[in-house]
Amino acid sequence: MSPLSFSSWQVWALLSAVFAALTAIFAKIGVEDINSDLATLIRTVIVLAALSLILYATGRLTHPGPISARTWLFLLLSGLGTGASWLCYFRALKLGPATLVAPIDKLSVVLVALFGVVFLGERPSLNGWLGIALISAGAILIVVKR
Repeated sequence: MSPLSFSSWQVWALLSAVFAALTAIFAKIGVEDINSDLATLIRTVIVLAALSLILYATGRLTHPGPISARTWLFLLLSGLGTGASWLCYFRALKLGPATLVAPIDKLSVVLVALFGVVFLGERPSLNGWLGIALISAGAILIVVKR
């Protein structure tokens, strides 16, 4: 694969970044006049409704097949983590500028890499570690006052 070609997962990851960036901007504007927790609830209901419609329209809502207890447990934990993250993110956006909140939030990239090593046995390459260090340094540079 050439450096300019993308795998399917890379395209989806890039789209995720674009939508996450738009989410921060839209959320910052949307949370201005209401409680941040209420804004998170509204956002969650919209996500649930939209995803339900997508699953229904694509026929993926019927006959999901067996789902193991382990899968349920980790999806539950992931959902709780998402909820906690969204509550904290919206509170941060309510209180601070999006240009500072988002870079700190993106330190999750660094934490995912570290957790991936510790819990999943993943081993980033030297370039991977360099990128992780640069993301950390970038976030620190953005938020540290001179």
